[in-house]
Amino acid sequence: MRVLFATSEAYPLIKTGGLADVSGALPKALSQLKATDGAVDIKIVMPAYSAVLAKLKHAKTITDIQVLGEACSLIVGKMPDENTEREIEVIAIKNAALYERAGGPYSDEHGVDWLDNALRFGVLSRVASLLCSQHSPLQNWQPDLIQCNDWQTGLAPAYMKLIDNSNVKSIFSIHNLAFQGCFDASWVEKLGLPEAHFDINGFEYFDQLSFLKAGLFYADQLCTVSPNYAHEIQTEKFGFGLQGLLKTRSKELTGILNGIDTEEWNPGTDVHLPKNYSDARITGKKAVKHALQQQLGLQINADAPLLGVVSRLTHQKGLDLLPEIMPKLIKNGCQFAILGSGDKVLEAQFNDFAERYPTQVSMSTGYHEHLSHNIMAGSDMFIMPSRFEPCGLNQLYGLAYGTPPVVSLTGGLADSVCDTNELSLKNNLATGFVVKNVSATSLLVTIERAIDLWKNKKTWRQIQKNGMQANIGWNSRAVDYLALYEKTLTEN
Repeated sequence: MRVLFATSEAYPLIKTGGLADVSGALPKALSQLKATDGAVDIKIVMPAYSAVLAKLKHAKTITDIQVLGEACSLIVGKMPDENTEREIEVIAIKNAALYERAGGPYSDEHGVDWLDNALRFGVLSRVASLLCSQHSPLQNWQPDLIQCNDWQTGLAPAYMKLIDNSNVKSIFSIHNLAFQGCFDASWVEKLGLPEAHFDINGFEYFDQLSFLKAGLFYADQLCTVSPNYAHEIQTEKFGFGLQGLLKTRSKELTGILNGIDTEEWNPGTDVHLPKNYSDARITGKKAVKHALQQQLGLQINADAPLLGVVSRLTHQKGLDLLPEIMPKLIKNGCQFAILGSGDKVLEAQFNDFAERYPTQVSMSTGYHEHLSHNIMAGSDMFIMPSRFEPCGLNQLYGLAYGTPPVVSLTGGLADSVCDTNELSLKNNLATGFVVKNVSATSLLVTIERAIDLWKNKKTWRQIQKNGMQANIGWNSRAVDYLALYEKTLTEN
């Protein structure tokens, strides 16, 4: 089966969030499926940002094309991997004016969205659709199916249906419905879309062009990153105005819980850690905590509960609840290792705590892969009280690293973390702590409940073991995606 995987970011080439982790790990897991499951020949198509050009292996230009009035080159290279047999082929779209800029994939160095994002990701969508057409610039390879990821690739199924008349099947993956790629209606003509389909039964959304809605409307199948989120987005609370469309397409909507790359995120082999450990030999985790406290300037104290946070600082993530309860937790001896950026008010609040309590609170901003691994491994528990969470990956990293997560009862968090209580402990199912109602009071009560059990080393060890032995790698998820691919090819 030949699959084209369209995405705006993929780790380790470039990363801003969980989409990159999925885009790096899922194609690799699919390519490694045994022939008995069904071999998958998969290629990634994405923009050639400066970071991508710097890291892509064996890169070479294969053709020059005009796309939406832009002169582009298609560069083919390999995803960096220590095992050359597992290197996934990447088709990178080179256009220096569009993609080789200071800042990130979506915004400048000040966090302001690029004003021409409609064109930048319109080009990505159009190239993806061309690779699925009879006019494909690839001479010897055409996919049977394309998987488009998030709004940045949402126009591809529309181009395929409305312009290319492609017989390639399409799946549109929703990683976060809150990000919809909405632009002024004038972009319809600029992006070469048929104006007749700027309609409620098309890609129109409250008088704007919505890349996301285009994907939801025109793709043959839809999927999202957890079973619970697939149900949630069909409700008014989580549907962001698209719940009606999603309800009508419920039979084509599948929820598959994300996995993690167990080679990249494995405490037994993690190159970022000062000492490795496993569920069978977890004592090394104490050494990581000691080193993390030392690195961050926290008091070196094995008996102080260390609470970790690695997150975007947004309303969605619920971390604005923390400042209200931190004084009590600090007074009771807790420490905080916080890594994140986003809301400037929240950043300032955390920085203020770090200045006032330097031996108990550390605040780091930006993106630091090395530090994120060490916070995940060195913390005693991981705090993730999201108001909504399509899947979440950090709670899965917490499980793998013996760092029980404190999460809210939503989306993929509900699918992946089993609350600790008498029954779940008895049945060896307890893996973390669930906040039933997202509020500062509920979060405080749940954290205090977790700390009480943390003091019981035997019980805590069992919770850690349950999480570390959970099946959260991509291998089993890849089989689920293969089943979805086969369904798409046979039913549509």
